[in-house]
Amino acid sequence: MPGPPTTAEAATTSEMIRFRREVADLEQRIKNRRLQVFGLYATPVAVASTVLSWAGLKIALWRSAPTPDSVDNLALGLTIFFILATIAQFFLEFSKPATWKDPKTPVKNLRLDLELAEERRILEARRRTPPVDERQSSYKERLPAEINRLRRESRHYRRLNLLMQWVLFTSSAAITGVTAWYDPPQPGKGVLIALGFTVTVVTGAAGYFKPRERAFNLQQTADTMEQHITALELGIAPYAGGDGEPTLREFAAAVERIRAEQRLREQQLDQPQQGQQQVL
Repeated sequence: MPGPPTTAEAATTSEMIRFRREVADLEQRIKNRRLQVFGLYATPVAVASTVLSWAGLKIALWRSAPTPDSVDNLALGLTIFFILATIAQFFLEFSKPATWKDPKTPVKNLRLDLELAEERRILEARRRTPPVDERQSSYKERLPAEINRLRRESRHYRRLNLLMQWVLFTSSAAITGVTAWYDPPQPGKGVLIALGFTVTVVTGAAGYFKPRERAFNLQQTADTMEQHITALELGIAPYAGGDGEPTLREFAAAVERIRAEQRLREQQLDQPQQGQQQVL
């Protein structure tokens, strides 16, 4: 059993935790800043798009008749909402003192700060690198986070696949319903065009991104890694030799082989069908 950590080991741990927190904070700041910049540019565009769409619908559909009150109310409400959102975001961006974090800061500057923080963390970790046996012992403790990440991505792709399937089901059913319901060409023709376009796009996206296959591969990798961790903790095959250095080395090699296989499967999914056959 390892003894309690020494003062030097505790200092090393605290320093590495500080670097990791700095990196995590910069990553979150970059995400927040991207959303802020997106909002600053997107809300004025949304105002213009809403007004132009409102005018376009009026000219295309109701040139010689009054626009329905529901359309006017919806367009007016959206326009007012986007105008207020634009004013609020510009106030938060340029107010003094600053209301939100990193105002008027380009995202590229934050990316540079992140790269420098990562470089400092790598250099510090290299300088304070523990012996091989200690790294092998701690390797197993880092895997639960990796398994949680794989399962989280697997759930994301499963939900995406489910959403795509429901869109296909409802759009395909709606095409039949609209065809049977509408006898005149309008507005049923426009609805049918939109539904057919939706079915085509979703079908193409599902075939290109393959969310179902990605979800299955990620879940399979997570389950296999967890199976190896359980076998190591219980001392059963293939790790019946205890938790000594040879066993830990074998465990690390097996997990890295599983991760390499997962990366290969991801590369195969990213390639067209002909490229997949060549890889296989």
